[in-house]
Amino acid sequence: MKLIAQKKPLKILFWFGPFLLAAGLTSGFASDNWGPIQLALIILGTVIIVLWLIWQNKQNNWWGQRSTQVSTNAVIATLAVLAILGLINFLGTRYHTRLDFTETKLFTLAPQSRELVRSLQVPAKIWLFDVNQDPVDRDLLENYRRQTSKFSFEYVDPQARPGLARKFGVKDYGEVYLEFGDKRQLVQVVGPQERLSEVKLTNRLQQISSISSAKVYILQGHGEHELSGKEEGVISQAVKALNDKGYTTSALNLAEKLSVPQDANVVVVAGPKRSLFESEVKALQDYLNRGGNLLLMIDPDTDPKLESLLDEWGVKLDNRLAVDVSGSVGLGPAAPLVTQYGKHPITKDFGNGISFYPLARPIDTTSVPGIQATPLLLTKAYPNSWAESDQQSENLKFNPESDRKGPLTLGVALTKKLSAKSEATSNSTLTPIIAATPAKP
Repeated sequence: MKLIAQKKPLKILFWFGPFLLAAGLTSGFASDNWGPIQLALIILGTVIIVLWLIWQNKQNNWWGQRSTQVSTNAVIATLAVLAILGLINFLGTRYHTRLDFTETKLFTLAPQSRELVRSLQVPAKIWLFDVNQDPVDRDLLENYRRQTSKFSFEYVDPQARPGLARKFGVKDYGEVYLEFGDKRQLVQVVGPQERLSEVKLTNRLQQISSISSAKVYILQGHGEHELSGKEEGVISQAVKALNDKGYTTSALNLAEKLSVPQDANVVVVAGPKRSLFESEVKALQDYLNRGGNLLLMIDPDTDPKLESLLDEWGVKLDNRLAVDVSGSVGLGPAAPLVTQYGKHPITKDFGNGISFYPLARPIDTTSVPGIQATPLLLTKAYPNSWAESDQQSENLKFNPESDRKGPLTLGVALTKKLSAKSEATSNSTLTPIIAATPAKP
């Protein structure tokens, strides 16, 4: 009876070991914090279990018994299963992996959105002042949050937290605000007819996170496409898109100014119909030589008198019209279809997507020391595509004497490293782009 009385408290003491061990592991996994308390519980529980096993073995050779070995194997197998399940749960909470099998990648953020969110240096938070949490909106925000720990969001009932609503200037339910440091900006107003837009959210995030707004100057005075007008054209749409992304766009008249402004990040020459003055061409050359960026879009049957500038970069514009007679999409032969793009930051996200370039002219390049040329847009090979010299004929047919076989280059990017003298004032890399665009897309 005395021996039984001694074993009972020891048996009770043994159960403290598994209890302390389980408490330490559970606390560590649940809080993701392996501090002194968690480690102390694990070590103490392990020590109690080991001492109890040693004592049991000395008392009655417990370890050598067959029943003990069977029980031990069962315990080890159980612990192994629990450890594997715990590890899977830990990895599942720490790392998130989602696969989007929809054809249009409906539940996947665009590459621009992912890159922007992952590059955040300051925490950004979305405040949704609404009592209803739309699952589609919430799923979009979760996609953003998975990219970085610096992005978060919160739903707020403006009636329940009127002070916070006044702080943001909330006027109605459904307003979505972006908070970035000490900056706050309205993203949009959501409702049953309009859900949260990835495009609007990414654009606002790009605007508010930009240290300074890039300045884009668009040349005017030579019959170029209008920046704005009653009929929304390709350039006016581009200007609106640039403004939405936080860029500042301004018209530039080099006949009035002697040089391109110093704050210009890029100058755009979009479809001039009349020739530029020599002083204007000289101003563009000087801008390029000090590290500027120039985008040229020259329509067929036009001569803006840019030969001196283009020759310096080894570029020649072919005055023939690029045609595509594959007829697979029904846009006509004067709208070449492009699926092949050069390896360049400008086209890195194009993949093998389809794009069209109505009324485009081919471009040729020759090697110039110090200048790197990268073709951006390539048409299909002959007989699907060629450069047509007879642009008035309604019956397009390849003429080997005057026409040119495809594939044709419709756009090219050229880069030149700055000289040591130029680098003293600018560290940028020169990247003009020569491209052909439609007069009336």
